[in-house]
Amino acid sequence: MFERLFSGGARVPSINPREAWDQLSAQQSGAAHVAPILIDVREPWEFNGGHARGAKNIPLSQRGNRLSEIPRDRDVLLICQSGNRSGTAANFLQRQGMTRVTNVSGGTTVWRMQGLPLDSGKR
Repeated sequence: MFERLFSGGARVPSINPREAWDQLSAQQSGAAHVAPILIDVREPWEFNGGHARGAKNIPLSQRGNRLSEIPRDRDVLLICQSGNRSGTAANFLQRQGMTRVTNVSGGTTVWRMQGLPLDSGKR
């Protein structure tokens, strides 16, 4: 009930980092459907310290100004450090009418713990 009051009513789906990587890497192996996009909502200094492979950085603090960079025609996976900010971003995107958003629970912390591929620097 509390969550519905403050999240706008819709529940944001979530997946763990391994499931996110499986979705992203399936596209690299030639699967037929349109690839999801992975968006890291951490601040640039956090992102530049290492991020999930293939992620694009759109900080939560810039979400309103950069909304046009987020595709509406494909799945959007959102990640942060722990899953909190990406959950906030997912709720925001749902309120903007985007229905294909998913939060990566555990964020970059769990991504690293699971030994999933990382990139460093800007992207």
